[in-house]
Amino acid sequence: MENYKILDELNPGALGVNLVVRERETKVKFVIKQVECIDDHHANEALDELMPLLQLRHAHISIYHEMFIIWNGQTSSLFLCLVMDYNKGSFQNIIERAREKRNIIDSEWMQNMLGQVLDALGYLHRLDITHRNLKPSNIALVGINHCKLQDLSCDALMTHRAKWNIRAEEDPFQKSWMAPEALRFSFSQKADIWSLGCIILDMVSCSFTEATEAMLLRKSIRSLPNGLGAVLRAMEERRVPHAKIFSSLLPQMLQIDPSERITVREVVQLTLLSSDFRPTSVSLLLHQRDVPAFISAILSEGCVARILEVMQNFPGRPEVQLRVLDRLLRMSDDQLGLPWSMEVVTVLVTIMKNHERLLDIQLCACALLLRTLGQALAQDPAATVRRGSSITSVLLSVLRSHPEAQPLLVMVYSLLTIVCSQGCNSEELQKAGLFTHILERLESCSGHREVCMAGLSLLWVLLVDADITDKAPLEKAPGLIAELLAAYPVDTEMAEAGCAVLWLLSLLGCIKEHLLEEVVVLFLQSLRLCQDRVLLVNNACRGLASLAKVSELAALRVVVSEERGSGLSLIKDTYELHKDHPEVAENVCLLLVHLASYQDILCELVSSGIQTLVQEVKERFTSSLELVSYAERVLQSLEAARLPCSAQEPSAVAPEDQHLRIPAPCPVPSVLPRGAAR
Repeated sequence: MENYKILDELNPGALGVNLVVRERETKVKFVIKQVECIDDHHANEALDELMPLLQLRHAHISIYHEMFIIWNGQTSSLFLCLVMDYNKGSFQNIIERAREKRNIIDSEWMQNMLGQVLDALGYLHRLDITHRNLKPSNIALVGINHCKLQDLSCDALMTHRAKWNIRAEEDPFQKSWMAPEALRFSFSQKADIWSLGCIILDMVSCSFTEATEAMLLRKSIRSLPNGLGAVLRAMEERRVPHAKIFSSLLPQMLQIDPSERITVREVVQLTLLSSDFRPTSVSLLLHQRDVPAFISAILSEGCVARILEVMQNFPGRPEVQLRVLDRLLRMSDDQLGLPWSMEVVTVLVTIMKNHERLLDIQLCACALLLRTLGQALAQDPAATVRRGSSITSVLLSVLRSHPEAQPLLVMVYSLLTIVCSQGCNSEELQKAGLFTHILERLESCSGHREVCMAGLSLLWVLLVDADITDKAPLEKAPGLIAELLAAYPVDTEMAEAGCAVLWLLSLLGCIKEHLLEEVVVLFLQSLRLCQDRVLLVNNACRGLASLAKVSELAALRVVVSEERGSGLSLIKDTYELHKDHPEVAENVCLLLVHLASYQDILCELVSSGIQTLVQEVKERFTSSLELVSYAERVLQSLEAARLPCSAQEPSAVAPEDQHLRIPAPCPVPSVLPRGAAR
C-alpha cells in the first residue's frame, strides 16, 4: 500500500472496502478492493485462484493490475488487496438516470453494450472462468460507447458464508442479481447467465419500475417459474424497443434450474434471429461454426508453415483465424524466427483487412505483428519497407473501426511508430488526420499512461525530419503535453517523451508566444527530475535553445532565479554530471550561444561564472569544430560584456536586488506541475 495514496473510500461491500487511490509514481488513479480474510490460508487460497486473471487480455474486460496481502495492525486483520482500473461510470448510473426520468434506454446504445458484454463473457467462459459477481455496477463505462466487465471474483472469496449473510441483510439490492444456486454458494457459467438476464431485465424495464419494485421482482423470480409474465406484458404495452425479442430471451436466461438456462452462444443466436437487433461488438460469437478437428491437429503440431497455410485457406472463418492467432502467440520467438517473420507479417495484414470490425482478431493480430515486424525488418528491410504503405493503411482502418479500444490503440500506435521510423511517407499519414487523432486521444485518454506514452512516441516519429504541410492540427499539442507532464509530475519516461516532442514543436514554430514561458518552465522541471537521463537532457537543452533563439522573454526565463535555483545553476550542474558526453556539451553550448545573444542577459552569465564551464568545453573537445565554434562565440560575448558588467556601481541597488530583473511573466495556467514558477 505504500505505493498508493488513498483519495476516497467508496461504498463498502460485504467482502470489504473499495478505496480510490493514486499511484505515487505515475499519479494514475486506481481502485483497491480490500477483502478481509480469515487467515493466511484463506488469503493465499484466494490469491492463487485470482492470479490467472492477471493474464486476461480483452478489450471489454478490466483486468487486475496488482494483487498483494497486507496486515492491518489497528484492526488485527489480514486483507487481500486487488488493484483495479478506476472508472467513474457504470451500467448502474445509466439505469438510475433512466429510472429517475422515466426514460427508455436508447435501443442502439443498448444493443452495442450488450454485444460487448456478451463478447467479454463468452471470452471468459471459453477459458472456463466464471465472473461470479456480475451486476450493473461491475460493468464499467470507460467511454461513451465502450464498457468493460470488472471485479471478477473467485470461489475462496464468494463462499464466505458469514460475509454473504451480512450482505443479504444489509444490502439486498446488491445480492438480488445473484442466481438462486449462487445463494447456496454454487457458482457456474449458468450463474453468470442469470445475472446478465437480471441486468437486461432492469435495463428494459427501468422506465416503468421503481428500484425497490425491480429488486423485489428479481428476488421473486428465483422461486416463481412464471414470475416474468407481468413485466414482459408491460414492456410490450409500453412499446419498449425489441420487446418481443426480450420476451423470448429473458425467460430462457432466468430459468430457476441452471441446467435449463441457455448459454452465451445461444443468447447471441436468439438475438441474431431478428435482423433489426444485432449486437455490434460480438466477434467470434457471431460465427457459430466450430473449428474442424484436422485444424486443431495442425495447430497442435506447431509447424509454422502449415499453420500459415491454414490461415490462408480459411480467410472467411474468423473462428479459425482467432484460434490460429492464439496458437501463434503462444509460440516462442525461436519458433517464430526469421525464416517466417516476413510471411507472418503478410498474412496478418490480410487477416486484419478481412476482419477489420472483429476486435478480438485485431487485438491478437496486432500483438503478433508487434513480435514479428522487427524480425521482418531484420530479415528483409527493403521488402518490409515496401509493405509499409499497406501496413499503415490497415492500421489506420483499425483505428477508425475501434476508436474506444485503448489496449488496441496502444498496439496500433506502437506499430505505426515502427513503420514510420523506417521511412514511411508521413505526408500520407498527415493527410489521413493522424495528428488530430493522436492529440484527441492524448486529451481523452490522459489517465491511460500507456496510450499517452505510445501517442507521444508516434508523434515524435511523425515530426522528426518531416515536411509538415499543415501545422494547424499541432496548435493544441504544446498545451496538451503540458497537461500530461502536470498529470505525471514524477514520471521520468513521460517527461522524456514529452520533452522530445516539445523540442520538435519548438523547431517547427508551433509553440505560441503566450506558451513560451510555460514550456521553458516544463523543460527546466524535467531537467531537475531526470538530470541523469542523457536523452532527456539533450532534448531539453535543444528545446530551451530553440525557444531562447526566438524569444528574449524565454531566454530571461531560463536565467532568472527562483525558489529552486536559477536555470543557469541547473545547466552547470547538468554539464558536470555529463561532462564526458560530447553531445550534452554541444547542446549546453548551443543554449548558451542563444542566451548570450541578449545584452540584458550577458551580465547574469558573467556573474554566474559560466565562462569557466565554456572554457573547459573548448579545451576538452578540440576535435569537434562545431562545438569549439559554439564555445568561442560564447566566450567572445562574455569577454565583451565583462567590462560593462564590472563597471556597475555595487551601491546602485540593494543587495537582494543585485540579480537580474525581468518583467513580470505572463500568468502560467494552473496545469503547470507543482514547483513551477508562477
